[in-house]
Amino acid sequence: MHATLSEQEVVRREKLQELHNLGIDPYPAPLYPVTHSARQIKEGYNGENAEEYSSVTVAGRIMSVRDMGKANFAVLQDSTGRIQVYIRRDDICPDEDKTMYDTVWKKLMDIGDIIGVKGYVFTTKTGETSIHAKEFTILTKSLRPLPVVKEKDGEVYDAVTDLEFKYRQRYADLIVNPNVRETFEKITRMKNAIRNFLNERGALEVDTPVLQGIPGGAAARPFVTHHNALDMPLYLRIANELYLKRLIVGGFDWVYEFSRNFRNEGMDRTHNPEFTVLEFYTAYKDYLWMMETTEQLLEHTAIATNGTSKTIIEGKEIDFKAPYKRVSIYDAIKEHTGIDVSNMGEDDLREVCKQLRIDVDTSMGRGKLIDELFSEKCEHHYIQPTFIIDYPIEMSPLTKKHRSQPGLVERFELMVNGKEIANAYSELNDPIDQRERFEEQVKLMERGDDEAMFIDYDFLRALEYGMPPTAGIGFGIDRLAMLLTGNASIQDVLLFPQMRPEKTEE
Repeated sequence: MHATLSEQEVVRREKLQELHNLGIDPYPAPLYPVTHSARQIKEGYNGENAEEYSSVTVAGRIMSVRDMGKANFAVLQDSTGRIQVYIRRDDICPDEDKTMYDTVWKKLMDIGDIIGVKGYVFTTKTGETSIHAKEFTILTKSLRPLPVVKEKDGEVYDAVTDLEFKYRQRYADLIVNPNVRETFEKITRMKNAIRNFLNERGALEVDTPVLQGIPGGAAARPFVTHHNALDMPLYLRIANELYLKRLIVGGFDWVYEFSRNFRNEGMDRTHNPEFTVLEFYTAYKDYLWMMETTEQLLEHTAIATNGTSKTIIEGKEIDFKAPYKRVSIYDAIKEHTGIDVSNMGEDDLREVCKQLRIDVDTSMGRGKLIDELFSEKCEHHYIQPTFIIDYPIEMSPLTKKHRSQPGLVERFELMVNGKEIANAYSELNDPIDQRERFEEQVKLMERGDDEAMFIDYDFLRALEYGMPPTAGIGFGIDRLAMLLTGNASIQDVLLFPQMRPEKTEE
C-alpha cells in the first residue's frame, strides 16, 4: 500500500498507528462541546471582559505551529476564521507524565489535524487575541498534507491558484483559501435575499420534476436516461417553465422554484452542464410589470449580498440600482451592425450572417439566425444592466404576441456584463397559438435543429383548461452569483463544477 503513497503520507500513517499504540482514538465519537467560534472570541473579547472568556472550548484545524521548545503557538481554523492558541508543556501536562505534550503534541500532530482546545482567552504581548490552552483533544488525524500556503504577518495567505486542484479538490481549496469560503457565503446571502423578496410579496416556493418525459421550456439539447421499471426514456430537465405554468393553471397566483437544470452542451467560463435557474410566474401581470419587479429584486439582492447596489468584476463597476435601460433587439442589431434586419426573411438573414462572418447552417430558422446575430455582434456591448426587449415571434415559441407590434412578442432578456442573466415573457396562454408554435418547432427539429422544442401535449391540455394572463421569468443564478461575488468564471461559483475524468497512473 505504501508504495503508492508519498513520503509524508507514509509518515502520517505511521503517526496514526503510534496514536493507536498509545491508546488514543484519532477519530473519537463526534460530540465535542464547542462553546465559542474563532470569530466570536476575536470580536467579543476586549481584555476588560476576561471573566466571560475564562473558560472557552474551540475546535478547528491546525494551520501552522511555531515551536518554542516547552511552549508552542499554533493557529487553528474553524468555519468562521482563524485564532491563535498558546500551548505550554506544563499546562497541558501538569503532572509528571508529559506524554501528551512531548510525544503526542510535539511528534504526532501535523498541519491539517483537527483538534479541540479548552482554555482561557488572553492578549499576547504583540496584542493578538489568543487562547491559552489547558488541554487539547485529537478529533481527526489528517493523513494527507495540505497544499503549501505561505503566510504573511500571520493574517494574509497566498491562494492556491492551480485550477485543476481548485475545482477537483474543492474541499482542500476551501481549507487553504479563505476567500473561497467568503464567495459561497455571499452566494447563500444572495439566494436568501431573493427568497425573502419573493416570500414577502406572497410568492409560493415549489418543487417540480427533474426527470421529465418531455424536455420542455427551453431550446436546448437534453441529457437522456432510461427508467428501468417503466421501460421508457426520460430526460433531465432543461427548464421547469412548463410545470410552473401548470400550477398557474391550477390556481396559484405566484410560484417560484430554484431549479437545478441540465443541458448537454458546451462548457466554458459561463456555461456548466448543470446549473441553477430561478423561475417565477405571476398571474395577471405582464412583461412590463416583470421588468420593474426584476429591477427591484436585483437592487434588493445586490444590497443584501454586498451592502451596496454596486459590484466590481474584471475591473468594471456594475450598478444594479433601478431603473435599467431598455433597447429593442432590432434596434440593438442595427446599432452594432448598421443593418436593419426587422423585415428580413430567412435567406436574407443567412446572407447577412455570412457577410458578418457568423457561422450558420441550413438547420437554423429565422429566430436562430437573429439570435446568432445578436449574440455575436451585440451582446458583449451591454455591461450595465440593460433590458433587450420585443423579440421576433420566431425566437420565442412560448411568448405572447406583442399587443401593438405585429411579428413581435412581449419578451425581454436582461444583459449584464455582456451576458444574459434573465429571460422573461408575457406568457403565451392561447392553446391554439401554442400548438401551432410547437408544430413550427417540430419542423425545425426535422431540419436538424437539436435544440428545437418537443411538443408537450399535456401542457397543451393544461392550457385548454385556461391559464390566466401571466408574466414569467428565469434568472441564471450562477451568472448572477458571478457578478455579485466578482468572479469571471462560473466554475468559481459552483462548489463542484463538472470536470473531465481524473487522470490516473497506470
